[in-house]
Amino acid sequence: MAQKLWEKDTQIDKDIERFTVGKDREMDLYLAKYDVLGSMAHIKMLESVGLLEKKELQPLLEELIKIYRQADGGRFVIEEGVEDVHSQVELLLTRTLGDTGKKIHSGRSRNDQVLLDLKLFTRARIQESVSHLSDLFDVLIGQSNRYQDLLLPGYTHLQIAMPSSFGLWFGAYAESLIDDLQLLQAAYRICNRNPLGSAAGYGSSFPLNRKMTTDLLGFDSMNYNVVYAQMGRGKMERTVAFALAGVAATLSKLAFDACMFNSQNFGFIKLPDAYTTGSSIMPHKKNPDVFELTRAKCNKIQGLPQQITLICNNLPSGYFRDLQLIKELFLPSFDELKDCLVMTARMMNEIKVNEHVLDDEKYAPIFSVEEVNRLVSEGVPFRDAYKQVGLDIKAGRFTPDKNIRHTHEGSIGNLCNDEIIALKQQIISEFNFNKVNEAEQKLLKS
Repeated sequence: MAQKLWEKDTQIDKDIERFTVGKDREMDLYLAKYDVLGSMAHIKMLESVGLLEKKELQPLLEELIKIYRQADGGRFVIEEGVEDVHSQVELLLTRTLGDTGKKIHSGRSRNDQVLLDLKLFTRARIQESVSHLSDLFDVLIGQSNRYQDLLLPGYTHLQIAMPSSFGLWFGAYAESLIDDLQLLQAAYRICNRNPLGSAAGYGSSFPLNRKMTTDLLGFDSMNYNVVYAQMGRGKMERTVAFALAGVAATLSKLAFDACMFNSQNFGFIKLPDAYTTGSSIMPHKKNPDVFELTRAKCNKIQGLPQQITLICNNLPSGYFRDLQLIKELFLPSFDELKDCLVMTARMMNEIKVNEHVLDDEKYAPIFSVEEVNRLVSEGVPFRDAYKQVGLDIKAGRFTPDKNIRHTHEGSIGNLCNDEIIALKQQIISEFNFNKVNEAEQKLLKS
């Protein structure tokens, strides 16, 4: 059995080991390739400051690249009896390179190692999330442009209110994703700072070059204060979780709209049959299960920041094992959000809209404000026009004019979709993902 990194001459009780390790080995598979990337940068720095010999560096890098490829291809495993990903990587190196493999841990702790792994993982998954969010945005904008002139009832208090349009409806959710992108960008900035070199939270007596590892890994900067670097554990995850929750809130609201608009009592849209399920007893049923599950999954993600907060909000500075549990909540959340983004984009792309919604006379009153505004434009005081139209509706004399003349920015006749697209492109460019991708690729060619 492999010795644990911290083990000396006392073996731990098996029940205590099971309790304290928990799901860490399972969760560490998410982090494996990022642990290797971090080790590659770390040993390059160790060689530069004289803690590794030049002849030792290249064999270590070559073995680490092999391990990275295993992890990237889903073939990396943490063997039975091995505590975590850090132990497994070091074990593989020592099997191949002997004592040289034991040198890679100089100048770092598992504390800053896992901090680094989490940040490398998180920034990669944010980049993936941004890509899927962008795909959904493009679908929504495309549908908004396609149906920009097709009217739809607008609601307040679930009462018919004023004319809206499918263009406005689709476009509204596209612009909502813009705000979510901005929050993701702020979270990405907080994530993209290097904690490596903070060790257990108090630095190291070795002459580490933290600027070098920061550059090698493509970080914007480092977490300068080593105590704060350790205090960032939990805080970074909570901050990113708030950003993920923002995206989830947009998807949840869209899913609710789609379920409601798909129902027979509304009949505004028809979901693709492939995304609905039937009933075991009612042969006519086509249930919007995919959107219902999207709504539930996204509501679950919206609870993530609170769960993380409750784990870490009463901890003082320094490391505590409580923080380990955050991984179980945080790491899988990216896959859950990805599934929701992908499924929503597919459904919204294939959705069918009812082009004759407003043929139903029950929607005639939504044009009352248009009539009030027409009278005001002819010189009738607003309050008098409002009263006159209200009395006409009550007496059954109101005849709607369905020719809508909204032209101001963001209204039915002027969706501003080009401006919304430009804003999305600007925000995505400001992430500067290329800097990170180029740094990682350069490291992997060592």
